[in-house]
Amino acid sequence: MKKIFVIGSSTMDMVVKADKHPLPGETLLGGNFFMNAGGKGANQAVAIARLGGNLTFVAKVGNDVFGKQIIDGFRKECMNTDYIFVDENNPSGAALIMVNAEGENCIVVAPGSNGNLLMNDIDKVKNIADAEIILMQLEIPIETINTVAKNAKANNQKVILNPAPAQHLSDELLNGLFLVTPNEIEAAILTGIDVTDNTSAEKAADYLLNKGVENVIVTLGKQGAYFKNKNQIFKIKAPEVIALDTTAAGDTFSGALTVALTEQMDWKNAIEFACKAASISVTRMGAQASVPYRSEMN
Repeated sequence: MKKIFVIGSSTMDMVVKADKHPLPGETLLGGNFFMNAGGKGANQAVAIARLGGNLTFVAKVGNDVFGKQIIDGFRKECMNTDYIFVDENNPSGAALIMVNAEGENCIVVAPGSNGNLLMNDIDKVKNIADAEIILMQLEIPIETINTVAKNAKANNQKVILNPAPAQHLSDELLNGLFLVTPNEIEAAILTGIDVTDNTSAEKAADYLLNKGVENVIVTLGKQGAYFKNKNQIFKIKAPEVIALDTTAAGDTFSGALTVALTEQMDWKNAIEFACKAASISVTRMGAQASVPYRSEMN
């Protein structure tokens, strides 16, 4: 089975579900609170593990109670924890998440140990050169991402970048990436083009393709996903569901898509597979807790 390496963040999520998001200065009484493991890298890694991918996850947690809980959670998922490094100087990453009645969320992340996942850690990872796909996000230092991508491209490995949370990316990083998967907001930040429909999604995709990205998927939430490369262009609709919590939907999409590609699915089938996995995740509360298993994808 072809190997997938995920290099990215891991956090402990503290979630409040309430009727609405508070306005600045407003205190809302009521709602439900719970905690579960999150972080974009970890969410994507768990999705890959649950959906049957050949996974190695590389991350960094603090030497604290959250870090121990996070690693225990990975072990329960039967994930290899050899490269979950422990930071003795910084706490584990944490995210504060508010979810409203429509399932929409707003999130603030304190990176903690994620901000200290550096190349001297990555250099300790054995067999990374054997990966067919390396999947990364933007919750770890951009210097690490740039160097990993540069090395992977030199080794003819496929790099998938989920550009979230969005930030400016250099032309050097974009050039040669196998796939970039922004949502509408991230695509607008990356390209300066407001994505509101198929036409604007195509313009944003063209911008990234012209920067040297091989394939672009603009995820459109409940509207599905828009794909373009130099040979194909199409939109895949998402299954209609009632959303309870959209946290980790994009991460579930990225993880599922990566598994599908290593299983040699074509682009349409791979994106349909990813949309189905993401649509299941939004019907459940939480980040990793919402990720479906392969048996649920039939």
